[in-house]
Amino acid sequence: MTQIRIAIAGYGNLGRGTEAAIKKSPDMRLVGVFSRRDPASVSLIDSTVPVYSMDDIEQYQNDIDVLILCGGSKSDLPEQGPYLASLFNIVDSFDTHAKIPEYFSALDTPAQKAGKLALLSVGWDPGLFSLNRLFGEAILPQGETYTFWGKGLSQGHSDAVRRIEGVKSGVQYTLPSESAMARVRNGELPQLETREKHTRECFIVLADGADADTVRNTIVTMPDYFADYDTTVNFIDQQTFEAEHSSMPHGGFVIRSGESGADNTSQVLEFSLKLGSNPEFTASVLVAYARAVHKLTQNGETGARTVFDIAPGLLSPKTPAQLRKEML
Repeated sequence: MTQIRIAIAGYGNLGRGTEAAIKKSPDMRLVGVFSRRDPASVSLIDSTVPVYSMDDIEQYQNDIDVLILCGGSKSDLPEQGPYLASLFNIVDSFDTHAKIPEYFSALDTPAQKAGKLALLSVGWDPGLFSLNRLFGEAILPQGETYTFWGKGLSQGHSDAVRRIEGVKSGVQYTLPSESAMARVRNGELPQLETREKHTRECFIVLADGADADTVRNTIVTMPDYFADYDTTVNFIDQQTFEAEHSSMPHGGFVIRSGESGADNTSQVLEFSLKLGSNPEFTASVLVAYARAVHKLTQNGETGARTVFDIAPGLLSPKTPAQLRKEML
């Protein structure tokens, strides 16, 4: 078997999860990790895999089939994505929903020019949840789609919190409204405002000398992340943070409630996830889609893509004949 040569750009929680996911995929081989940190300071799960400086990444264009970007959506990917799309076939998990159209355009131009493929916003939301929103609307065109997240730790929102001046450590949890979900499952088709569906809760360790009120106000007014939600900010010490907020659970629900037939029969379509580790699951989705990217590049496809453009069979290492026999 000729293995797909995969590399990772960025080695935080998502990067580490991606390394683990690649190890579970026999048709792939991790050929390197690129970091902005000193490579000597980066400790991988597999110590035989080389770590390189991000500054040297251009030198490895001929050694990598697909590069998986594991940086944050707030600051890392908007800068790194367009640049790396001009050098490699890439997959990333950009998750700022409101900015996906402009980010798509930012990747499409350099990828087209370089003859590369750039797959963006891969994960579970955006990603798997996006697909289920599409399925629900296409199958039940008369109805409403509802997405609920949590309870869980959001990587993107936590990353945004940690980048605020004065924050030493921080996490953010998304909590769904149980009463709102019950109404949706009952087929009521409620019109729910953003604040009615979720609340957000942050746990913050302040840096020395930081002002709590300033940090709180910066969080609750942050556009695209917190401004549209009721957000509670809790300040705790580092010991409590490490003891109570080191795991990364998450999950959520996509529910399409609609009607079918001449008699307007009530129908409810629901997809849910319950994740023990948000970054590990997101990484697993990234790796599956990296396989699809490699297959598409073998057919000469270039430019930007999203999960809407990828046939499900391309995610599997099995042949189309195997899939028809075993799964259809």
